[in-house]
Amino acid sequence: MKLSLLLLALILGFSNLKAQTYFPPLVGNTWSTTDPATLGWCPDSITKMYDWLELSDSKAFIVLKDGKIVLEKYFGTFTIDSFYVWNSAGKTLTAYAVGIAQHEGFLDINDPTIDYLGTGWTSLTPTQEAAITIKHQLTMTTGLDDGVSDIHCTDPSCLIYKAAPGTRWAYHNGPYTLLDSVIESATGLTLNAWVNQKISSKIGMVGTYLQLGYNNVFASKARGMARFGLLLSQDGYWNANPVLPDLTYLNAMRNSSQSLNNSYGYLTWLNGKASFMLPQSQFVFSGELCPNAPTDMYAAEGKNGQIINVVPSQGLVVVRMGANMGTSLVGTQYNDTIWQYMNRLSCTLGTTENSIEEIQLSPNPSTGTFTISDLTGIEKMEVSNQLGQIVTFQQVEKEITLNTAQAGVYFLTIHTKNNTKTFRVMRY
Repeated sequence: MKLSLLLLALILGFSNLKAQTYFPPLVGNTWSTTDPATLGWCPDSITKMYDWLELSDSKAFIVLKDGKIVLEKYFGTFTIDSFYVWNSAGKTLTAYAVGIAQHEGFLDINDPTIDYLGTGWTSLTPTQEAAITIKHQLTMTTGLDDGVSDIHCTDPSCLIYKAAPGTRWAYHNGPYTLLDSVIESATGLTLNAWVNQKISSKIGMVGTYLQLGYNNVFASKARGMARFGLLLSQDGYWNANPVLPDLTYLNAMRNSSQSLNNSYGYLTWLNGKASFMLPQSQFVFSGELCPNAPTDMYAAEGKNGQIINVVPSQGLVVVRMGANMGTSLVGTQYNDTIWQYMNRLSCTLGTTENSIEEIQLSPNPSTGTFTISDLTGIEKMEVSNQLGQIVTFQQVEKEITLNTAQAGVYFLTIHTKNNTKTFRVMRY
């Protein structure tokens, strides 16, 4: 009897905890807000962050706290009703859609992919092809060669054997995109119909998949991204209504899905791990994916800095839509800079001089040469390795080149008269 009462108390306590989260209505633009001042965030610091976001070609930026909007800013001609593509941030949406299909009995992620795509979906031998499962597609471990001329290509001729499934992590769009066909084959619905019926309609997210070349790219309003981020933070429920009530799958999705890239779950990026890998590289970097972000953050990230950050410990969802972030397939370094600004919102920290906050470094990662956006006010620079040892570098105007052949993580510290700023520099 005592055990039953204790269990009931725990259930009621969990329900009350969830009830504290605000959920916006499914239709319309009504959305409750929280004054940033109640969180101790300074207007000057918020303005500095908005200025940087605008300079870096952002289109929209939203921060939710316990479901309510704390910050919301649109840039240029972009508005609350504008649509934009998620790019690879949509991968996390796909992982969620696969989870629902499994929960409803349409598939098992341990099934061979040939059960849904048939034989011959790759150029592999029948034995090699039969070894690839849906889970391998979810974890980027199919073993298919990402060194082909077009990593987006889904034709069998583009899907070439490189390694045994589960033995090599590689950010490869082709095998990922074919998860869309797996969903359609398993459920009998088109990808748009499945996602709209099982996710979008249940959380008020208006969006659609657009076919761009080989890719199916999801597009929505910025608040649609925020709605999905809020759903991600709520263990499969939206305002007590189940969307994916499978905590086992969700926990697997937002934790290390394999031992090759600790910072990757099911099509979801993870912070707080001991090492990470990045697209288009086989190098394993030591350290956290976003050292300035909370360690429990997980994220959906896409090209040009399409970002959905979820921080369970703080009840935060952070969304950024934008463009012109270089050639990287994910905006990890850009995301880390967002958190540098987020960490300085508190009025107790004060603000820093404009110049040092606006200094950027690109490309990062690189093969060894990096460009500093602005040298104004810089009095000193130094580079150190992870042991704290000073590393020599050459500087020609805004370009610096590391004088080392060793790939890895380094730290560039820039000093101005009143402040310092440290970049985590990744060389591959």
